[in-house]
Amino acid sequence: MCSLCGLLGEAHWTDRSASPKAFGGGQRPPTRRQERLYRVKLVNEVLAYFALRLDDWQGQSFVLRSRTGKTEIVDDLMAVWSAAETMIGRKLDPTDPSLVGYLKQGATRH
Repeated sequence: MCSLCGLLGEAHWTDRSASPKAFGGGQRPPTRRQERLYRVKLVNEVLAYFALRLDDWQGQSFVLRSRTGKTEIVDDLMAVWSAAETMIGRKLDPTDPSLVGYLKQGATRH
């Protein structure tokens, strides 16, 4: 998102509220912050395979980091994937059998 949209409070579509059912259907719907942190957690499950990590930055942007110290600030979740590809120097393929196996293994640990 551009700086002006951030100041005006316009949320990127990837940062809009989800249904309470998506978070276990509790009595009280999650806050925007809780939803955002949950999305970061999910993205990090995928990025860990590529030795990358995403952190929320002030509820407005994200910081993408590699284990080698590369860092990039990205505006929204859509921008994370192209930034990650640039960092690792290759395309990220969500259908890569190795990645899918890695994610399935992680799902059985939880």
